[in-house]
Amino acid sequence: MDCAAYFRRVGFAGIPRPDLATLLRLQRCHLQTIPYENFDVQLNKRLTLSVDDAFAKLVTAERGGWCYEMNGLFGGVLEAIGFRVMPMTGAVMRSVRGETAIGNHLVLRVELDQPYLADVGLADGPIEAIPMQEGTYRQGWRTMRLERIDNDWWRFHNADNAMAPSFDFQHRPADWAVLQLKCDWQQTSAESRFVQNAICVRHRPNDIIALIGCVLKTISERGMTERVVDSAAEYEDVLRSLFGVRLSITTDLWQQILRRHELVLKQKS
Repeated sequence: MDCAAYFRRVGFAGIPRPDLATLLRLQRCHLQTIPYENFDVQLNKRLTLSVDDAFAKLVTAERGGWCYEMNGLFGGVLEAIGFRVMPMTGAVMRSVRGETAIGNHLVLRVELDQPYLADVGLADGPIEAIPMQEGTYRQGWRTMRLERIDNDWWRFHNADNAMAPSFDFQHRPADWAVLQLKCDWQQTSAESRFVQNAICVRHRPNDIIALIGCVLKTISERGMTERVVDSAAEYEDVLRSLFGVRLSITTDLWQQILRRHELVLKQKS
């Protein structure tokens, strides 16, 4: 793990130590620099659970990624610093989707004076790690909650109006076979939201920006604003200037994004 290259990528300065201050600051740096995005799924490029692959893409190529890449890379960096990290199997929206959701998310437990839930892979999720204790947690203008459902499962409740309202996880080492199966499904199934639509999300100091299909959203304490990006050239510019993603938007990809946008509009009418 080339931590120096990662630190340059996310703008982390100073001496990293396996302590809470470093964990909180590093998670914030990561989320405000590396966007959550699924363009490789849109381009039919196979994604893996490999930390080396995630490093090559998110650090070397200066792209973003989804949960398996974001939390995989983050966990690898934390371990290299000296943190005790346990990857866990997550299930976004298990409260609605049931057991089929298991494995659609990778989440991290970091052991310090007490266990902390660390997650840089939920798009508009927490900006900092939170203690693994039931309760409500305020982070800037957003409020989140952690709940113990039963002896086996915990549930993270995201901030109001978040894209992923909740995820469940088991407080035990990750089941990599289950994660691999779900990783494959999410990038190939026509029922997967990652196949259906392009997604790019980035945290900023006072807001969150999200490009969902053709719609650019800005979410802050004041509410949400949105506008439609109406050309491939503008789409490329928005990705580069707001998200730091340099990606050629081909005619085929643009038409794919447009078709999904038109379908969503039709469903709402």
